[in-house]
Amino acid sequence: MTSVPTPIPSRTQFVLEGIKHRILTGRLTPGQALVETELAAQFGVSKTPVREALKTLAGTGLVVMSQYKGVTVRMVDADMAREVYDVRLLLEPEALRRSVRRGASWDAASDALTRADEATDTAERSLANREFHRALYVPCGNPLLGRMLDEVRDQAALVSAVAWAADPSWEREAAEHREILRLALDGDADGAAAALHAHIASFVERAFPGAHDGDEGPHVGRIPGDHDTPRPRTAP
Repeated sequence: MTSVPTPIPSRTQFVLEGIKHRILTGRLTPGQALVETELAAQFGVSKTPVREALKTLAGTGLVVMSQYKGVTVRMVDADMAREVYDVRLLLEPEALRRSVRRGASWDAASDALTRADEATDTAERSLANREFHRALYVPCGNPLLGRMLDEVRDQAALVSAVAWAADPSWEREAAEHREILRLALDGDADGAAAALHAHIASFVERAFPGAHDGDEGPHVGRIPGDHDTPRPRTAP
C-alpha cells in the first residue's frame, strides 16, 4: 500500500501549533529570526506550511514580518503590553458582566482552571489561562466584542510567557482566577467584573514599575533607563 500524504492544512496547523508552543515556552525568544528553511527541516515539512503558519502567527501578533529583517518573534516591550492590556481592561470586564447577567454556563472556565493547575510547562499553562479568560467573555451575547478580545489573546499570552520567565507567579494568578469564577457562579456580575479588572490591572502594576494610570484609563509607562525591554515580574 502507498501512504496517503497528510493534507497541507493539517501540516500547516501542526507547524503553527509547534511554533506557537516554542514561542510561549521561550525556546523562540522575542526578536529571534524565524527562517523558513530551518523551520521546515525541524518540522519535517516543505516551506509552504511553514510560510502559511508564519502568516497566521503574524495576523495574531506573535511574529512580525519585515521586508528587510524577514520574520521575527514579536518583541515584548512596555508599549506593546500597554496596548494589549488597555484593550483588555476596557472590554473584558464589561464582557464578563454581560456574560454573568445572561446566566452563562461556567463549565468551560472551570475546565480551563483545572488544565492550568495540571499544566507541566509554561505554554500549557498560558494556553489554559487564555482559554479561561475566553470562557468568561465569549458568552457575553455580542459576537463582535468576543472577536475583538480574541484578536489580542495570543499577544497577551506572549506577554504572560515573558513575564513568567522572569518571575513565575501563576499560583497568585490562579487564586485570582478562582475568585473571579466564584463570583460569576454566584451571579455577582458587578463583583466578578471588578475582580477581573483588578486582576488584569495588577499585571500592569507588578510587571512594569513605571506603570501609571492616566486620565484616559490605565497605561503602562516606559521604565526609566530601559527604552526597549520591559522588566516583567508577573502576568495574569
